[in-house]
Amino acid sequence: MNELGKEARRFVRGQQNGVLSTISQRLPGYPFGSVTPFILDQQGRPVILISDLAEHTKNIAADARVSLIVQPFSQDMQEAGRATLIGRAERLPDKDALGPRYLRYFPKAEAYFAMHDFAFYRIEPERIRYIGGFGNIHWIEAAAYLAADNALAAQETAILDHMNTDHADALLDFCRYFHGIAPEQATMIGIDGDGFDIRTDGRVLRFDFAEPIVDAADARKALVDMVQQCRS
Repeated sequence: MNELGKEARRFVRGQQNGVLSTISQRLPGYPFGSVTPFILDQQGRPVILISDLAEHTKNIAADARVSLIVQPFSQDMQEAGRATLIGRAERLPDKDALGPRYLRYFPKAEAYFAMHDFAFYRIEPERIRYIGGFGNIHWIEAAAYLAADNALAAQETAILDHMNTDHADALLDFCRYFHGIAPEQATMIGIDGDGFDIRTDGRVLRFDFAEPIVDAADARKALVDMVQQCRS
């Protein structure tokens, strides 16, 4: 089950938008769905930035039970993989800790980020419904889905600065080798225990590590291995 949990978590890490369902207060008992961008924290918990004035925020204040369905766009949405994270949404006390990470993924949200009525909410998963393809359908407990604690939250900014300043050529190599594209510029915007993300040509590309990492030393080894793979 832990391998399924890791598979589901890696799938969700490759997405940045989902549909958030809350329990409506305006129409009691009915679900209320809204499109919501999100990031994941280092453990794999979704974090959303929402306004106090939004309908879903009012719903969460009254009943914290939510679900977030995550699915990439496909010509046949029934065949595409998807995951539904079911849990409780909790308002975070401040925006400082996750703010820089969120804005790297959603730079256009900077104006909203500065407004006092916007706050981060983190979804603490309880169970995950994961559909990885035909016949690959599972309920996964949160303990199997969530990643172990690591040191990367504190080290992420330094790793990104180093890669973007000193190894921009390696980022281009990653794009060519693993995604088959040849961009003019690439910027690493996030790294976690499962992999990292690069923004290029107006989109975000996901890169998975062969094995999980827990700190900057592990990241260095994994990235060097990938560079060697690209250039072998």
